Amino acid sequence: MAQPTIPTQGVHHITLTGADRQTSIDFWEGVLGMPFVFEQPNLDDPSESHLYFDPGDGRLITVFTHEARQPEGRRTPVVPGAVHHLAFAVSSAVFDQVADRLAARGIDHSGPRDRGFMDSIYFTDPLGLLIELACYRFDVPEGHRVADVMIAAHRIRVAAGASAIGKVHIAAAIEQLTAARDSLSQNSGPG
Repeated sequence: MAQPTIPTQGVHHITLTGADRQTSIDFWEGVLGMPFVFEQPNLDDPSESHLYFDPGDGRLITVFTHEARQPEGRRTPVVPGAVHHLAFAVSSAVFDQVADRLAARGIDHSGPRDRGFMDSIYFTDPLGLLIELACYRFDVPEGHRVADVMIAAHRIRVAAGASAIGKVHIAAAIEQLTAARDSLSQNSGPG
């Protein structure tokens, strides 16, 4: 008999180890515009502070800070078990300005990257963690989620023998999802 799964309902929060308090506030709120919503001691290590930021969806990004830690700026390790990067959603209007806004702050970045179904730009935080700002190239049909579009697009891409999801696969997925909506013309008889 199969063991029951533990169903998740979304990301509750992500906690990072930061440097000093001001470095975290300056980056997460000052650069990325995430409101600093509250602070308390790290309940497992009272010598650290625990800062909470709202990434835009009401969930939380939290950072453990300690005044003795300073940012080193070198890329965080990319080894098995390590976090490779964090990605945050931005609107297409904001995405079009990200490169200029990062450059104005003297922050090196990858420049916009075409990912087929989305656009991305990469840069590091003051501690060397890779950050991605991403913008989907589609609107999710009413009553569906991004994951619904992506799984349908994946199936279409695999059937087509394509190596990656492109706009054509996204368009077909959206057509497939919206075609399932009810319509009076689908009924055989009047009224």
